[in-house]
Formats: sequence, C-alpha cells, structure tokens
Amino acid sequence: MKNRPFRPPVSGQKKRTPFRRPGEHNLPRPEGRRNREAGNRSLSPAEAMSLLTSEDFHGYSDRPFAKEMVERLRKRATQDLPTEKLQKALADAGVGSRREMERLIEAGHVTVNGATAKLGDRVTAEDILRIDGRQIRREATGTPRVLMYHKVAGEIVSRDDPEGRPTVFARLPRLSQGRWIAVGRLDFNTEGLLLFTTSGELANRLMHPRYEIEREYAVRVIGELEAEAMLKLQQGVELEDGPAKFDLLQDEGGTGTNHWYRVRIREGRNREVRRMFEAVGVTVSRLIRVRYGAVSLPKSLPRGKRMELTPEEVRAWIAELDAIEKRIAPTAKAKAEAAKTRKEEARVKARAEGRTVRSGEKVEAPRRAKDARFRDASDRTGVPVHEARDLSDRPTQRKRERR
Repeated sequence: MKNRPFRPPVSGQKKRTPFRRPGEHNLPRPEGRRNREAGNRSLSPAEAMSLLTSEDFHGYSDRPFAKEMVERLRKRATQDLPTEKLQKALADAGVGSRREMERLIEAGHVTVNGATAKLGDRVTAEDILRIDGRQIRREATGTPRVLMYHKVAGEIVSRDDPEGRPTVFARLPRLSQGRWIAVGRLDFNTEGLLLFTTSGELANRLMHPRYEIEREYAVRVIGELEAEAMLKLQQGVELEDGPAKFDLLQDEGGTGTNHWYRVRIREGRNREVRRMFEAVGVTVSRLIRVRYGAVSLPKSLPRGKRMELTPEEVRAWIAELDAIEKRIAPTAKAKAEAAKTRKEEARVKARAEGRTVRSGEKVEAPRRAKDARFRDASDRTGVPVHEARDLSDRPTQRKRERR
C-alpha cells in the first residue's frame, strides 16, 4: 500500500491524530474514565473501602497471603526445633548483654514475630526478632569462632573503663555481625592466655563451675614456699568466699629472691590464685596463665597477639564438653547445692569475723617476722621486698647502663 502524500490542513478544519482511525472518537470509552456521566461516576476511597469490608465480601485482607495458614505452618515447623531464651538469643546476636536485653524486654521494646515479647519467652532460629521495629540479624547455626590472645600486664578485660586504661578488646578483629565474648577474665596485672568466642553458650559452658575446666598458671613469688605452706595449699585454705585448693603445686625453681611455681586449679574466682598465696603469707610478683582447658598458650604467640582455633578444633572441644556433661549429669545438682552451701557459710563467717574485729572483741594476730635475708633484698628492680608489695606491673629486669 502506497503512503499518502502529506496535505496541510485547511484553515478552520479540525486536525486528525494519526493514532486514531476516523470515527474512533465517537466510540464509547471504557468504564472508569473521568468523562463518565453523573449517574455512572467513580467511587470515592471511603465508599470502595465500605464495600470491600462489608459482610458479603470475603476476599479483602491486609496481607497478600493468608496469615492463619502461615501461622499454622510455622507452628508445625517449629515444634521440633530447639528453643532458647529470648534474652540469650539477642545477646548471642551481639546486641548487648543478657541483663541489658532483659531490661529491654521488660520495657516492651522487643517483639517476636510481630507480637510484644515478655520475659521468659523462648524462641527458635525461625522466629523474627525486632527491637523498636529494627529486625535483628541472627547468624545461622554453625561452628562458633574461638580466639587465643596473649594478654600483657596493664590491660583490662572490659569494653569500657572510666579510667581510660587500655582494653584487650581493642586488639581483636572486628566482626560484621555479633561480638567477641571473653571466656573468664584476667586481672589488670595478670598476663597470659585469654580466650574469646562469638558464642555466648560456649562461653558459658567454658566458665561454668560444673564443668570444672582446668586452669594452669605459672606463678612467681617473693621468697620460697615452705613445705608446710605447700601442703596447706594442696589440702585447702579458707578464703572470704569459701575454701580453695590447688590440684597441682609444682616447684619450678628460681634465682635470687624470686621463685617460680606451676599451679593448677578448677575454678575461676576473682584473684583466687593471688589470694591463696596471700593466705599462707607469700606475695605473688608475677602471674601468667599458660593453659585453659584443652588450649595451651603457644610458644610462637607473642605478647599482645592473637591466634584463632580451627573449626575442627572447636567442634572437638564442644564434643568433649558434651561428653563431660553427660558424665556429670547425675551428680551435678547435688554438687551445685553443696557448693552454694559452702559459699554461703563462708560469707556468714566472714561477716561475723568482720563484726568481731570492728567491735574490738578480737585482736589481729601479729604478723610473722620476715627472714632477715629478705629484709634488704630486692627483686632486681631496685624495690625492696620487705614491704610485700605486688610487683607484677613492674619490669622484671633493671635497665642496663650504657657504657
């Protein structure tokens, strides 16, 4: 078909659009156009909503899929899934500590699958958790990470310190999700092996007294332990928070006024090793943790550096903890009750002794005179040792004079 030549419109003649055939403008337009007659006008949003929500209409919902069906499927799917406490799940996700999460739950800031959570709720890996409307990303269940860190003296095991002292967390790698959790603590002047993990559950299992995880330390003291003191430390000494004893106390020798010992203990109370030596009248000048459970401090790991365990090593340690838990399950409750009773008795005794001393009824025993050979001695730093000060934050050797 040949193209028609273009003809300019005659003045006064109406222009025709090339996209509409002649006479098409006279055809009726579809429903819903603005040019409807008054009797066939469009409905307002309020009128349309009233029709949709009437009793005769059952096809309108605020969700694109039936919520009841989703809930039934979710209930069937989560019946066999393991559950955990809500505050624990949030803490494992790196949001904060369990105590902080409990406060948020009590204040009504946390929701589980759209419903406001309450303290005591348990959740599964399929549940959707939100804090103030922000969804919390949770890592898929897998092997947690475990770091070994060689702590140096002069660092604090805390994220925030009012005094501004250096913290061990500044030495750890950053995580895109979650946070590093310290397995136990070492005080400011103690050095050696410190473990970190991304799993709050694993950290709790490694720290809980019922597993009796062994801790091994290298201890440098001022002077030397007598045979009577060594026997007492192995049989048990009385501390403010209960009795304590070493499972192993081995003499490693020494030179001058300093003497080294290797000790092993199954607890992790605050400054327990130092307090045990103080109970027999000996001052610790240096304390190094060399082993925690199955992990020993590598010789190739310098101070202030870190090393990560392989996933296979972590899984093997978790399997060992599972075996220990099965073995101690029958007697775990009785042991926990006995330990609780001993601690409470020790607290009562300590408070009674404190009241007796304040009332003047009891006079402190005179301090045992120190050996004359230690009176004017030094620990190679130039500081006299007869004052019985803690010297673990001082250098071990005197700086050499330049010639």
